Amino acid sequence: MPTTNVLTSAELTDLRQSALGAANPLGIAAELADAAEQGRLADPTDTGYALTLAAEIAESRAKLDAALRYADQAVEAYRTQGDGRAGFARALRARILFRVGRGDEALAELTELRPLLTEQPDAAAYVSAALDAGGQSATAEQWLSAAVQTVQAERSTPSGPTAIPTGENASGLLFFLLQQRHRVRRDLGLAHDQNDNLADRLENELTSRAQQVTAGAQSTTEPLFFPEDQFDDLVARWPDLTEAYGQDWDEHRARLERQLVRLANNGRTGLAVLKGSTEGLSGFAARTNGDPTDQRTRSGYAQELISRPGRIAWPPDRNSACWCGSGNKYKKCCLPRSRG
Repeated sequence: MPTTNVLTSAELTDLRQSALGAANPLGIAAELADAAEQGRLADPTDTGYALTLAAEIAESRAKLDAALRYADQAVEAYRTQGDGRAGFARALRARILFRVGRGDEALAELTELRPLLTEQPDAAAYVSAALDAGGQSATAEQWLSAAVQTVQAERSTPSGPTAIPTGENASGLLFFLLQQRHRVRRDLGLAHDQNDNLADRLENELTSRAQQVTAGAQSTTEPLFFPEDQFDDLVARWPDLTEAYGQDWDEHRARLERQLVRLANNGRTGLAVLKGSTEGLSGFAARTNGDPTDQRTRSGYAQELISRPGRIAWPPDRNSACWCGSGNKYKKCCLPRSRG
Protein backbone atom coordinates (compact mmCIF):
# COMPACT_ATOMS: atom_id res chain seq x y z
CA MET A 1 0.00 0.00 0.00
CA PRO A 2 1.20 3.56 -0.62
CA THR A 3 2.63 5.13 2.50
CA THR A 4 2.20 8.78 1.55
CA ASN A 5 -0.98 10.86 1.33
CA VAL A 6 -0.03 12.28 -2.05
CA LEU A 7 1.04 9.94 -4.84
CA THR A 8 3.69 11.10 -7.29
CA SER A 9 4.08 9.96 -10.89
CA ALA A 10 7.15 7.96 -9.91
CA GLU A 11 5.19 6.15 -7.19
CA LEU A 12 2.45 5.27 -9.68
CA THR A 13 5.06 3.79 -11.99
CA ASP A 14 6.53 1.76 -9.13
CA LEU A 15 3.06 0.51 -8.20
CA ARG A 16 2.38 -0.59 -11.75
CA GLN A 17 5.44 -2.81 -11.57
CA SER A 18 4.83 -4.22 -8.09
CA ALA A 19 1.11 -4.10 -7.27
CA LEU A 20 0.12 -7.51 -8.61
CA GLY A 21 2.70 -9.20 -6.41
CA ALA A 22 1.68 -7.30 -3.29
CA ALA A 23 -0.07 -8.93 -0.34
CA ASN A 24 -3.22 -6.87 -0.84
CA PRO A 25 -3.44 -5.71 -4.48
CA LEU A 26 -7.15 -4.90 -4.21
CA GLY A 27 -6.34 -2.58 -1.32
CA ILE A 28 -3.86 -0.82 -3.57
CA ALA A 29 -6.51 -0.51 -6.29
CA ALA A 30 -8.92 1.07 -3.81
CA GLU A 31 -6.20 3.43 -2.57
CA LEU A 32 -5.44 4.52 -6.12
CA ALA A 33 -9.11 5.20 -6.81
CA ASP A 34 -9.45 7.15 -3.55
CA ALA A 35 -6.34 9.19 -4.33
CA ALA A 36 -7.77 10.09 -7.75
CA GLU A 37 -11.19 10.98 -6.31
CA GLN A 38 -9.81 13.01 -3.42
CA GLY A 39 -7.23 14.91 -5.46
CA ARG A 40 -4.28 13.23 -3.76
CA LEU A 41 -2.18 12.96 -6.90
CA ALA A 42 0.87 15.19 -7.14
CA ASP A 43 0.11 15.65 -10.83
CA PRO A 44 -3.65 15.90 -11.53
CA THR A 45 -3.07 14.77 -15.13
CA ASP A 46 -2.19 11.34 -13.68
CA THR A 47 -5.83 10.78 -12.69
CA GLY A 48 -6.67 8.63 -15.70
CA TYR A 49 -3.45 6.69 -15.31
CA ALA A 50 -4.10 5.93 -11.61
CA LEU A 51 -7.66 4.78 -12.30
CA THR A 52 -6.54 2.63 -15.23
CA LEU A 53 -4.01 0.95 -12.97
CA ALA A 54 -6.76 0.34 -10.38
CA ALA A 55 -8.93 -1.22 -13.07
CA GLU A 56 -6.10 -3.51 -14.22
CA ILE A 57 -5.50 -4.71 -10.66
CA ALA A 58 -9.18 -5.38 -10.01
CA GLU A 59 -9.59 -7.22 -13.31
CA SER A 60 -6.59 -9.43 -12.53
CA ARG A 61 -8.35 -10.51 -9.32
CA ALA A 62 -11.66 -11.12 -11.16
CA LYS A 63 -13.35 -8.25 -9.32
CA LEU A 64 -15.05 -7.22 -12.54
CA ASP A 65 -17.66 -4.84 -11.11
CA ALA A 66 -14.94 -2.79 -9.44
CA ALA A 67 -12.70 -3.07 -12.50
CA LEU A 68 -15.45 -1.74 -14.78
CA ARG A 69 -16.21 1.09 -12.37
CA TYR A 70 -12.56 2.14 -12.27
CA ALA A 71 -12.24 1.82 -16.06
CA ASP A 72 -15.33 4.00 -16.58
CA GLN A 73 -13.83 6.62 -14.28
CA ALA A 74 -10.46 6.44 -16.06
CA VAL A 75 -12.02 6.99 -19.48
CA GLU A 76 -14.05 9.91 -18.15
CA ALA A 77 -10.95 11.44 -16.55
CA TYR A 78 -9.05 11.31 -19.81
CA ARG A 79 -11.97 12.83 -21.69
CA THR A 80 -12.40 15.64 -19.16
CA GLN A 81 -8.70 16.52 -19.39
CA GLY A 82 -8.65 16.25 -23.17
CA ASP A 83 -5.86 13.69 -22.82
CA GLY A 84 -5.03 11.72 -25.96
CA ARG A 85 -3.83 8.71 -23.94
CA ALA A 86 -7.34 7.34 -23.43
CA GLY A 87 -6.90 4.51 -25.95
CA PHE A 88 -5.51 1.93 -23.55
CA ALA A 89 -8.12 2.74 -20.87
CA ARG A 90 -10.93 2.36 -23.41
CA ALA A 91 -9.52 -0.95 -24.66
CA LEU A 92 -9.23 -2.17 -21.06
CA ARG A 93 -12.85 -1.17 -20.49
CA ALA A 94 -13.86 -3.14 -23.60
CA ARG A 95 -11.95 -6.16 -22.35
CA ILE A 96 -13.82 -6.03 -19.07
CA LEU A 97 -17.14 -5.57 -20.88
CA PHE A 98 -16.45 -8.78 -22.79
CA ARG A 99 -15.83 -10.57 -19.51
CA VAL A 100 -19.13 -9.41 -17.97
CA GLY A 101 -21.13 -10.49 -21.01
CA ARG A 102 -21.62 -7.13 -22.69
CA GLY A 103 -19.93 -8.09 -25.93
CA ASP A 104 -21.85 -5.75 -28.24
CA GLU A 105 -20.80 -2.72 -26.19
CA ALA A 106 -17.22 -3.97 -26.09
CA LEU A 107 -17.02 -4.43 -29.86
CA ALA A 108 -18.56 -1.00 -30.45
CA GLU A 109 -15.92 0.57 -28.18
CA LEU A 110 -13.09 -1.20 -30.00
CA THR A 111 -14.51 -0.28 -33.40
CA GLU A 112 -14.17 3.37 -32.41
CA LEU A 113 -10.53 2.69 -31.48
CA ARG A 114 -9.74 0.88 -34.74
CA PRO A 115 -8.34 4.00 -36.53
CA LEU A 116 -5.60 4.18 -33.87
CA LEU A 117 -4.05 1.04 -35.38
CA THR A 118 -2.57 3.19 -38.15
CA GLU A 119 -1.69 6.08 -35.83
CA GLN A 120 -0.24 4.78 -32.55
CA PRO A 121 2.35 1.96 -32.31
CA ASP A 122 0.99 0.58 -29.01
CA ALA A 123 -2.60 0.39 -30.28
CA ALA A 124 -1.92 -2.88 -32.11
CA ALA A 125 -1.20 -4.59 -28.80
CA TYR A 126 -4.04 -3.27 -26.66
CA VAL A 127 -6.76 -3.47 -29.34
CA SER A 128 -5.85 -7.01 -30.38
CA ALA A 129 -5.55 -8.14 -26.74
CA ALA A 130 -9.05 -6.85 -26.00
CA LEU A 131 -10.47 -8.61 -29.06
CA ASP A 132 -8.69 -11.83 -28.06
CA ALA A 133 -10.30 -11.61 -24.61
CA GLY A 134 -13.72 -11.48 -26.24
CA GLY A 135 -13.11 -14.45 -28.52
CA GLN A 136 -12.76 -12.09 -31.48
CA SER A 137 -9.27 -13.11 -32.63
CA ALA A 138 -10.45 -13.52 -36.22
CA THR A 139 -11.65 -9.91 -36.15
CA ALA A 140 -8.28 -8.85 -34.71
CA GLU A 141 -6.52 -10.59 -37.60
CA GLN A 142 -8.75 -8.80 -40.13
CA TRP A 143 -8.22 -5.39 -38.55
CA LEU A 144 -4.45 -5.81 -38.21
CA SER A 145 -4.13 -7.07 -41.79
CA ALA A 146 -6.06 -4.07 -43.08
CA ALA A 147 -3.92 -1.71 -40.99
CA VAL A 148 -0.71 -3.28 -42.33
CA GLN A 149 -1.95 -2.77 -45.88
CA THR A 150 -2.83 0.85 -45.15
CA VAL A 151 0.57 1.65 -43.68
CA GLN A 152 2.39 -0.09 -46.51
CA ALA A 153 0.31 1.72 -49.13
CA GLU A 154 0.34 5.21 -47.63
CA ARG A 155 3.76 5.49 -45.99
CA SER A 156 6.15 3.45 -48.10
CA THR A 157 8.06 3.43 -51.32
CA PRO A 158 6.77 0.19 -52.86
CA SER A 159 9.38 -2.44 -53.64
CA GLY A 160 6.99 -5.38 -53.72
CA PRO A 161 4.01 -6.63 -51.76
CA THR A 162 5.82 -6.34 -48.43
CA ALA A 163 7.44 -2.92 -48.87
CA ILE A 164 8.91 -1.43 -45.69
CA PRO A 165 8.10 2.27 -45.06
CA THR A 166 11.07 4.60 -45.36
CA GLY A 167 10.30 6.92 -42.42
CA GLU A 168 11.43 5.98 -38.91
CA ASN A 169 7.94 6.43 -37.45
CA ALA A 170 6.25 4.41 -40.18
CA SER A 171 8.80 1.64 -39.79
CA GLY A 172 8.13 1.47 -36.05
CA LEU A 173 4.38 1.48 -36.56
CA LEU A 174 4.61 -1.24 -39.20
CA PHE A 175 6.82 -3.37 -36.96
CA PHE A 176 4.31 -3.40 -34.10
CA LEU A 177 1.40 -4.09 -36.47
CA LEU A 178 3.25 -6.98 -38.07
CA GLN A 179 4.31 -8.34 -34.69
CA GLN A 180 0.77 -8.43 -33.31
CA ARG A 181 -0.70 -9.72 -36.57
CA HIS A 182 1.87 -12.53 -36.59
CA ARG A 183 0.96 -13.45 -33.01
CA VAL A 184 -2.77 -13.50 -33.72
CA ARG A 185 -2.36 -15.56 -36.90
CA ARG A 186 -0.17 -18.04 -35.07
CA ASP A 187 -2.79 -18.42 -32.34
CA LEU A 188 -5.44 -18.97 -35.00
CA GLY A 189 -3.31 -21.65 -36.68
CA LEU A 190 -3.11 -19.77 -40.00
CA ALA A 191 -0.38 -20.55 -42.52
CA HIS A 192 2.53 -18.13 -42.93
CA ASP A 193 2.14 -15.47 -45.59
CA GLN A 194 4.52 -12.79 -46.90
CA ASN A 195 3.77 -10.39 -44.05
CA ASP A 196 4.40 -13.15 -41.48
CA ASN A 197 7.77 -13.71 -43.13
CA LEU A 198 8.43 -9.97 -42.96
CA ALA A 199 7.53 -9.95 -39.25
CA ASP A 200 10.04 -12.75 -38.63
CA ARG A 201 12.70 -10.91 -40.59
CA LEU A 202 12.22 -7.64 -38.73
CA GLU A 203 12.25 -9.50 -35.40
CA ASN A 204 15.53 -11.19 -36.35
CA GLU A 205 17.04 -7.85 -37.34
CA LEU A 206 15.96 -6.33 -34.03
CA THR A 207 17.50 -9.24 -32.12
CA SER A 208 20.71 -8.88 -34.11
CA ARG A 209 20.96 -5.17 -33.32
CA ALA A 210 20.36 -5.87 -29.64
CA GLN A 211 23.16 -8.43 -29.68
CA GLN A 212 25.49 -5.91 -31.33
CA VAL A 213 24.70 -3.40 -28.60
CA THR A 214 25.36 -5.99 -25.92
CA ALA A 215 28.63 -6.90 -27.61
CA GLY A 216 29.94 -3.35 -27.22
CA ALA A 217 28.44 -1.05 -29.81
CA GLN A 218 27.54 1.55 -27.19
CA SER A 219 30.00 4.19 -28.37
CA THR A 220 28.64 4.15 -31.93
CA THR A 221 24.99 4.56 -30.95
CA GLU A 222 25.13 7.55 -28.58
CA PRO A 223 22.67 10.08 -30.04
CA LEU A 224 24.19 13.38 -31.14
CA PHE A 225 21.95 16.30 -30.20
CA PHE A 226 22.07 19.93 -31.29
CA PRO A 227 20.17 22.52 -29.18
CA GLU A 228 17.77 24.71 -31.14
CA ASP A 229 20.16 27.61 -31.87
CA GLN A 230 22.93 25.19 -32.79
CA PHE A 231 20.62 23.13 -34.99
CA ASP A 232 19.52 26.22 -36.94
CA ASP A 233 23.17 27.20 -37.43
CA LEU A 234 24.07 23.63 -38.42
CA VAL A 235 21.54 23.32 -41.24
CA ALA A 236 22.25 26.87 -42.39
CA ARG A 237 25.94 25.97 -42.84
CA TRP A 238 25.41 22.48 -44.18
CA PRO A 239 21.88 22.08 -45.61
CA ASP A 240 22.59 18.48 -46.61
CA LEU A 241 22.66 17.53 -42.93
CA THR A 242 18.87 17.82 -42.75
CA GLU A 243 18.78 14.28 -44.13
CA ALA A 244 20.77 13.00 -41.15
CA TYR A 245 19.33 15.22 -38.40
CA GLY A 246 15.87 16.31 -39.56
CA GLN A 247 14.28 19.12 -41.54
CA ASP A 248 13.69 21.21 -38.41
CA TRP A 249 14.37 21.11 -34.68
CA ASP A 250 11.07 19.38 -33.88
CA GLU A 251 11.93 16.54 -36.24
CA HIS A 252 15.48 16.43 -34.83
CA ARG A 253 14.16 15.98 -31.27
CA ALA A 254 11.55 13.43 -32.35
CA ARG A 255 14.17 11.31 -34.14
CA LEU A 256 16.41 11.28 -31.09
CA GLU A 257 13.56 10.42 -28.70
CA ARG A 258 12.53 7.46 -30.89
CA GLN A 259 16.15 6.33 -31.17
CA LEU A 260 16.54 6.42 -27.39
CA VAL A 261 13.29 4.49 -26.88
CA ARG A 262 14.48 1.80 -29.30
CA LEU A 263 17.84 1.53 -27.52
CA ALA A 264 16.09 1.21 -24.16
CA ASN A 265 13.77 -1.47 -25.55
CA ASN A 266 16.83 -3.34 -26.79
CA GLY A 267 18.21 -3.53 -23.26
CA ARG A 268 20.49 -0.47 -23.19
CA THR A 269 20.95 1.18 -19.80
CA GLY A 270 22.71 4.37 -18.76
CA LEU A 271 21.52 6.17 -21.87
CA ALA A 272 22.52 9.76 -22.52
CA VAL A 273 22.41 12.41 -25.23
CA LEU A 274 25.62 13.94 -26.54
CA LYS A 275 25.26 17.72 -26.75
CA GLY A 276 26.99 19.00 -29.85
CA SER A 277 27.63 22.39 -31.41
CA THR A 278 28.38 23.66 -34.90
CA GLU A 279 31.72 25.09 -33.82
CA GLY A 280 32.62 21.83 -32.14
CA LEU A 281 31.82 19.81 -35.25
CA SER A 282 33.61 22.32 -37.46
CA GLY A 283 36.68 22.31 -35.21
CA PHE A 284 36.80 18.50 -35.11
CA ALA A 285 36.55 18.38 -38.90
CA ALA A 286 39.41 20.89 -39.23
CA ARG A 287 41.64 18.97 -36.82
CA THR A 288 41.06 15.68 -38.62
CA ASN A 289 40.99 17.02 -42.19
CA GLY A 290 37.41 15.78 -42.42
CA ASP A 291 34.17 17.04 -43.92
CA PRO A 292 31.36 17.91 -41.44
CA THR A 293 28.83 16.34 -43.79
CA ASP A 294 30.71 13.02 -43.85
CA GLN A 295 29.24 10.36 -41.56
CA ARG A 296 32.73 9.26 -40.42
CA THR A 297 33.57 12.79 -39.32
CA ARG A 298 30.34 13.18 -37.39
CA SER A 299 30.78 9.77 -35.76
CA GLY A 300 34.30 10.76 -34.73
CA TYR A 301 32.99 13.98 -33.24
CA ALA A 302 30.34 12.04 -31.28
CA GLN A 303 33.04 9.66 -30.03
CA GLU A 304 35.08 12.62 -28.82
CA LEU A 305 32.08 14.04 -26.93
CA ILE A 306 31.58 10.78 -25.01
CA SER A 307 34.64 11.47 -22.86
CA ARG A 308 33.69 15.07 -22.15
CA PRO A 309 31.34 16.49 -19.49
CA GLY A 310 27.94 17.68 -20.59
CA ARG A 311 26.29 14.39 -21.54
CA ILE A 312 22.53 14.64 -20.83
CA ALA A 313 21.13 11.64 -18.96
CA TRP A 314 18.00 10.03 -20.45
CA PRO A 315 15.18 9.60 -19.66
CA PRO A 316 14.36 12.39 -17.22
CA ASP A 317 11.44 12.00 -14.82
CA ARG A 318 8.08 12.67 -16.48
CA ASN A 319 7.63 15.85 -14.47
CA SER A 320 11.23 17.06 -14.79
CA ALA A 321 12.54 19.48 -17.39
CA CYS A 322 12.84 17.88 -20.80
CA TRP A 323 16.28 16.78 -21.94
CA CYS A 324 16.05 18.96 -25.08
CA GLY A 325 16.35 22.21 -23.08
CA SER A 326 12.96 23.62 -24.10
CA GLY A 327 12.08 24.37 -20.46
CA ASN A 328 8.89 22.31 -20.67
CA LYS A 329 8.19 19.16 -18.69
CA TYR A 330 9.38 15.95 -20.36
CA LYS A 331 5.87 14.44 -20.41
CA LYS A 332 4.58 17.49 -22.32
CA CYS A 333 7.57 17.88 -24.63
CA CYS A 334 9.68 15.04 -26.05
CA LEU A 335 8.07 12.04 -24.36
CA PRO A 336 5.02 12.19 -26.67
CA ARG A 337 7.32 12.51 -29.70
CA SER A 338 8.23 8.83 -29.39
CA ARG A 339 4.63 8.01 -30.24
CA GLY A 340 4.23 10.51 -33.03
